[in-house]
Amino acid sequence: MRRIFIFSIVVFSTFTGYCQKSKFCLGVIIGDPTGISSKIWVNENSAFDIAAAWDIAGGNDALWLHADFLKHKFDLLNPEKGQLPLYFGVGARVIFTHDAIVTARVPLGISYLFEDIPFDSFLEIVPALNVLPTTEIDLDAAIGFRYYF
Repeated sequence: MRRIFIFSIVVFSTFTGYCQKSKFCLGVIIGDPTGISSKIWVNENSAFDIAAAWDIAGGNDALWLHADFLKHKFDLLNPEKGQLPLYFGVGARVIFTHDAIVTARVPLGISYLFEDIPFDSFLEIVPALNVLPTTEIDLDAAIGFRYYF
């Protein structure tokens, strides 16, 4: 467990040092699993979503790492304040447990970007296909929030 914790700190320290030079946010993802979430905006409609999380409910010391490339559609829903983009993407997940589980992900979600404060919140559903060590369909879901630096 100690190796997993040290590995996750190193991964996020690397991303945090790089991302502070660009549009970057960091926060919490709650669901299956629960952990730390970050988003790095590449341009006004595209971003990378990166997370490190732990399987708290399963009780099996599993570390989950995922990275997704997301496309946002800002013009579908127009709230009076803030922005409410829908997003979709493609990515990968690795679960470090007894055997590493490698997964392809297709995140689908909605995010709310507050107008007056540097926060966003999100809700997503992620159909997934575990490809190693066995092939099976999986489904993740999460809510979360992030602070913009």
